[in-house]
Amino acid sequence: MALQAPEMGSGVALPAAAAVAQRAPSGRPPGSRLITPYLFLLPFFVVYGVFLLYPVVDAFRLSFFEQTGISTPEFVGLENYRELFTDERYLKALLNTTLYALASVFILSPLALLVALAVRSFMVPSANMQSFYRVAFFLPNITSFVVIALMFLLVFDVDFGLLNAALQGIGLQGFNWLRSERLALPSIVLVAIWTFLGINSLYFLAGLQNIPDELNEAAALDGAGRSQIFWSVTLPLLRPTILFVLVQATIFSFQIFEIPFLLTQGGPSDASLTLAIYLYEVGFRQFEQGYAAAIGYSLALISIVLAGLQLLLFRAFGDD
Repeated sequence: MALQAPEMGSGVALPAAAAVAQRAPSGRPPGSRLITPYLFLLPFFVVYGVFLLYPVVDAFRLSFFEQTGISTPEFVGLENYRELFTDERYLKALLNTTLYALASVFILSPLALLVALAVRSFMVPSANMQSFYRVAFFLPNITSFVVIALMFLLVFDVDFGLLNAALQGIGLQGFNWLRSERLALPSIVLVAIWTFLGINSLYFLAGLQNIPDELNEAAALDGAGRSQIFWSVTLPLLRPTILFVLVQATIFSFQIFEIPFLLTQGGPSDASLTLAIYLYEVGFRQFEQGYAAAIGYSLALISIVLAGLQLLLFRAFGDD
């Protein structure tokens, strides 16, 4: 007697093995699914290792050697690092870079906070205008440093510059901004303020948006004025944002290269020479690769130490 398949709705359940069709073999080895994600990540790690990790490690090795051009490297131990303490140009570049970093921390960052407070406060009540200012603040950050340098070369021009024209318009004498040993570094600081003020203001605006309005309203109901609200409510809650802005300002200040190089090339008489420009001159003009590597690692060490000190300082104030 022939077997008949059960009719639909008859209530007879097929065995699980018969209900699920067998999958055709894929031909892949058992562990291929575990390896596949790493194969997609492999190009990134290859590029990262070849173009970033290997140069960093090899530069550290090279800092213990004396090598000029393509000559055979000669091991000198810590001699390159000892030479840093007696190199007058290196010490001058370190001083200039430190002054620039101090200006970034104590001038640029407070100005950025004031601008953020102004945009956030009643001075710019419209939400559309606040959005406009956010976009305007971000534009200098995406502008090429070459364009910025060319623009400020015109601003600082001795004869036809906008800045000297403004000074002469109010009865003051113009200056040779980029060719004066006294004014070259302050001029670069002015350019940096124009370039980085907006992005730092956006950082502070993001921090201010994370502060609940209820806290300010509660403080105002308790009789606190605007200055008291700022010092007792706003500033303590902005501590993480302030820490981030100061740390990144310090690190990027010690790496500053494009703006002073394009405007003054470190002159006049090394008045605006920075550590990054001096590293470039030693490594790519004098071809002293071992000494240039030592300068680069001293620059990295200084940035790490200063960032660590800022973290410890903010942690100490946070504990208080």
